[in-house]
Amino acid sequence: MKKAKILIAEDHDLNRKNLVELLSENGYEVKAVKDGQEAMEVFPYDKYDLVITDLKMPHIDGLQLLKFIKEMNPENVVVMMTGYATVKSAVEAMRLGAFDYITKPLKKDRVGLVVERALSHAKLKEENIILRGHLEEKYNFGKLTAYSDKMKDVFEKIKKAASSDSTVAIYGESGTGKELVAHALCFNSGRKAQPFVTVNCGAIPEELLESELFGHEKGAFTGAIRSRTGRFELAQRGTIFLDEIGDMSPSLQVKVLRVIQERQCERIGGIKTIDLDIRIITATNLDLEKAVAEKKFREDLFYRINVIPIHLPPLRERKADIPVLINHFLRTFNKSKEKKIQGLTPESMNCLAKYSWPGNVRELQNLIEMLVVMKGSGTIELKDLPDKTKLNSEKIEGIISDIEISDNGLGLNETIGQFEKDLLRKALVKSGGVKSRAAKLLKLNRTTLVEKLKRYNIS
Repeated sequence: MKKAKILIAEDHDLNRKNLVELLSENGYEVKAVKDGQEAMEVFPYDKYDLVITDLKMPHIDGLQLLKFIKEMNPENVVVMMTGYATVKSAVEAMRLGAFDYITKPLKKDRVGLVVERALSHAKLKEENIILRGHLEEKYNFGKLTAYSDKMKDVFEKIKKAASSDSTVAIYGESGTGKELVAHALCFNSGRKAQPFVTVNCGAIPEELLESELFGHEKGAFTGAIRSRTGRFELAQRGTIFLDEIGDMSPSLQVKVLRVIQERQCERIGGIKTIDLDIRIITATNLDLEKAVAEKKFREDLFYRINVIPIHLPPLRERKADIPVLINHFLRTFNKSKEKKIQGLTPESMNCLAKYSWPGNVRELQNLIEMLVVMKGSGTIELKDLPDKTKLNSEKIEGIISDIEISDNGLGLNETIGQFEKDLLRKALVKSGGVKSRAAKLLKLNRTTLVEKLKRYNIS
């Protein structure tokens, strides 16, 4: 039977030694470190069934270590030790997610009982995780990896929405995984064995998009030398995914509205009405409610597609997911590229956690692929990371230190939004209004820059 692994963080030498002896005698595999800093360094590189930490330690105390562990893995079981058995310290530790606490001086029976209960709880949680893993495999959520509460809410909405035929609108910045969500909705629905048809409304010129969607009859217009089946027809009995629907022209919005309302369409130049049995999923990086208010998007179409809205948060708002995603991508690329990267040093992981990720999950995935290929084996260190991730972290820390929060408070979203708008305007001025050059200055993809300019109505 596999031994349970326990990590101990205790600055008192005698207590640490006694705990190691006691737990080793009880058949556990024990790793002991002298403070919270050491515990943070070793924790990411092994799987511990239980962490026991002293509350009061120099540099990094038990509460800070507890927060770190819960950010890295919310399911990990942690027990606190304290010689200051006040209600306040115990309540604070439990509030932050500690399973239990042990008071000093340590008593053998009490330690044994708490550890046994904690490991039983850990085993139960692991069994639940395995069960959830089977469910996620069933629901094809393997590529949607996260621990943050925001993404857990997204997963719950996907599970509930997948079983229906209701129209879904997916909102999120470029690179947040909107297409992955659309695939998850399709492959967990009753239509999973039927066609899944994707149309990028922003990538196809307006004059061609209508033909792509509806098809055309031979001779319907110059160059129509043969009849063509449209994407709505191709999706019959399946799902059609209209990506970047916010970029669709007003004239085409009217025709798509009729399809959603009537579930019927005609080919360009045709007279036959085609009945459609399809599910419609849409996605956009725009604020459609704002676009409706500005008369850039039809209000009636908005309400037709916005039956079940799913909002994907940008990666900068789900920092707890960054270590999880990094480890996921490391495993993926180690396997596909046949490399042997063991992980990241705490310094490099911390640096990537502070980076703003303008390209979201897609940017993180591309970076990890590059690091795996270029490094090949061993551990990824701070020197291996691109300069932009390190400079970004240093600059942001400097900017944050200069910001004053008054007694009346500070509007976080408004402040960040204004900061982003100012940077976009400065880049446009410096580039002479050339968007591709402005994108390079901000180290963004041109499409991402254009999306942000649209969102902030910057011309």
